[in-house]
Amino acid sequence: KTAGFAVAMQTGNLAPADKKLYALRDVTETVDSIPLICASIMSKKLATGTDHILLDVKVGSGAFMKNDTDAAELARRMLSAAKADGRDCTAILTDMDRPLGMCIGNAIEVREAIEVLAGDTGSELGTFCITLAAELLRMAGRGTAEQCLKMAEQAVTSGAAMERLAMMIAGQGGDARVTENPALLKLSACERTLKAPRDGWISAMLSEEIGRASVLLGAGRMTKNDAIDPGAGIRLCCKNGDAVKQGDALLTMYAAKESQLDEAEAMLRQAILLADEKPEPAPLIHSTYSTAQ
Repeated sequence: KTAGFAVAMQTGNLAPADKKLYALRDVTETVDSIPLICASIMSKKLATGTDHILLDVKVGSGAFMKNDTDAAELARRMLSAAKADGRDCTAILTDMDRPLGMCIGNAIEVREAIEVLAGDTGSELGTFCITLAAELLRMAGRGTAEQCLKMAEQAVTSGAAMERLAMMIAGQGGDARVTENPALLKLSACERTLKAPRDGWISAMLSEEIGRASVLLGAGRMTKNDAIDPGAGIRLCCKNGDAVKQGDALLTMYAAKESQLDEAEAMLRQAILLADEKPEPAPLIHSTYSTAQ
């Protein structure tokens, strides 16, 4: 309540049935059922009692929804659930055929989020965060789209957004000093840089494969009993559409063991595709749906 926001998940007091239903979906091979995905997501959103809900619906190789048709169906179902409960809801379909930011992992992604709030709003991730914040302000009736965009930008430049992040971290039992010193979020000791094998243009960065490689590094679980290494992950050195020369750094991997780097490297070499000509840029935002439409 002090910070005004929190990072939350399903608990014994928030949509408690969701955990049991997900376990059933797992053993019945219905994890990718759109109606059940809708129920899982919206049960938690509606249970919080919020008046305005903004949904970032990922679509592409790195998402549950691999194409716009399925993503649009999920968005419409979630909007229908929100409307039936009298809530204002907007769903934005965003591209997940390539990573949104430059970092994949746990501590390393938090570092990147802190960089955005420290003023790095010119990156694709930073621009997207400002866009979402402005849309929420507009939904809440704080002004026009243009006015809300300026308010969101001002929250970052004034330092107010970072202050709120520190309050949220402290309120949820974390170490708020990381907002002033992101290096407190340690990265794993073993690192290796993957370099471009030839000159060319980055034509694709396959999100699903990059995500799987991060799991091999220790940033995610292969089974529910696996331990997560908070410092494991990947830092990209380039994005889709960038030109690279042979020997240029493509990314850096972090892991606790050299053997993990070996496993992930083999997968990552297949995940970054080079072309002889510059590819057409794909839009980050595919489409938008709203209960107000």
